[in-house]
Amino acid sequence: MKEFLKLEAAGGILLIAASVLALVVANSPLQELYLRLLDVPVAIQVGALEIAKPMILWINDGLMAVFFFLIGLEIKRELVEGELSSASKITLPALAAVGGMVLPALIYWFVNNHDPSNLNGWAIPTATDIAFALAILALVGSRAPLALKVLLTAVAIFDDLGAIIIIAIFYTANLSTTALIGAIVCLAALAIANRLGAKRQAVYILIGIVLWVFTLKSGVHATLAGVATALAIPLKPAEDGEPSMLKSLEHTLHPWAAFGILPVFAFANAGVSFAGMGSESFTEPVKLGITLGLLVGKQIGVFAMLWLAIKCRLAAMPEGVTWTQLYAVGLLCGIGFTMSLFIGSLAFEHTSFDTPIRLGVLTGSILSGVGGYLLLRFGTQKPALAK
Repeated sequence: MKEFLKLEAAGGILLIAASVLALVVANSPLQELYLRLLDVPVAIQVGALEIAKPMILWINDGLMAVFFFLIGLEIKRELVEGELSSASKITLPALAAVGGMVLPALIYWFVNNHDPSNLNGWAIPTATDIAFALAILALVGSRAPLALKVLLTAVAIFDDLGAIIIIAIFYTANLSTTALIGAIVCLAALAIANRLGAKRQAVYILIGIVLWVFTLKSGVHATLAGVATALAIPLKPAEDGEPSMLKSLEHTLHPWAAFGILPVFAFANAGVSFAGMGSESFTEPVKLGITLGLLVGKQIGVFAMLWLAIKCRLAAMPEGVTWTQLYAVGLLCGIGFTMSLFIGSLAFEHTSFDTPIRLGVLTGSILSGVGGYLLLRFGTQKPALAK
């Protein structure tokens, strides 16, 4: 867990740097080059099968499928043998995640219910960016005990699980029956490979790639293929004493995701131009709903459920953690960033919503991150050194 937290925190700092770079480029003479780069057409064709997309969609549908594959691996490991493997461990982060998804969605709906065309973005403020949040915790050092970092990670894992369910149910386009049948066949092949104990990673990866193509063509979002493939990867340790295939893949992919996939995604999606913006840009309903959902809905929803669960004795107070630190977790959960931007790209295909989405996510995430940092930095004491 300590190794995971260090990697996530370092990746989060790089994520922040990539986002700042995107903002600088989008507001500089390089803006046109930036936009052209994201719009470069890239096509792969094998016989009659052709996949042609601009660069931005290869990043959002292709690279993010690998990221969701990693999320799937982490969720499976945590549920089977990790921090979420028992009812006593699950209760607190699960309830906090539910509160941190429901209240932001309600706030977004309240701000935008007058315009039905805006309501498709209700899920944008429900997400949490674990890398960004852990980077903030890394900045406060020993003022954030390990138990607090574990809790934040667990809440974010449930947030990711919720995002997967939301994408599967609410952000699915017109379905292609033929492609869906192909995807189902691939899922069956993955299940059979797992059941037979296939020991080669290539078997699962090749089937997963074919599943990704069928899922992409079916109308279901392609990133779900990554999650489905991950759930089929064996967690049982190898007979020769080597780590399980799942843990080996997770260990291999984690640095690529933290230092490659997520920074590239952030650079491609965080660039928003401030040219021509006025005060009305910050009160636009979509932007305002996202910002308030992340900043207000997350902190209140997460903390309220943590407080209720502990006071009602549904779960125990994490060891060495104070109520102030728990409230800071609620604030840090308001850092939606990459996941919120990703859901925003699914919710609205119209370019007119690009600026409000990015501005809303950036504003809400930055304010939540700064608030969480200040509360931990100046509202909690450093632990006394042992003599």
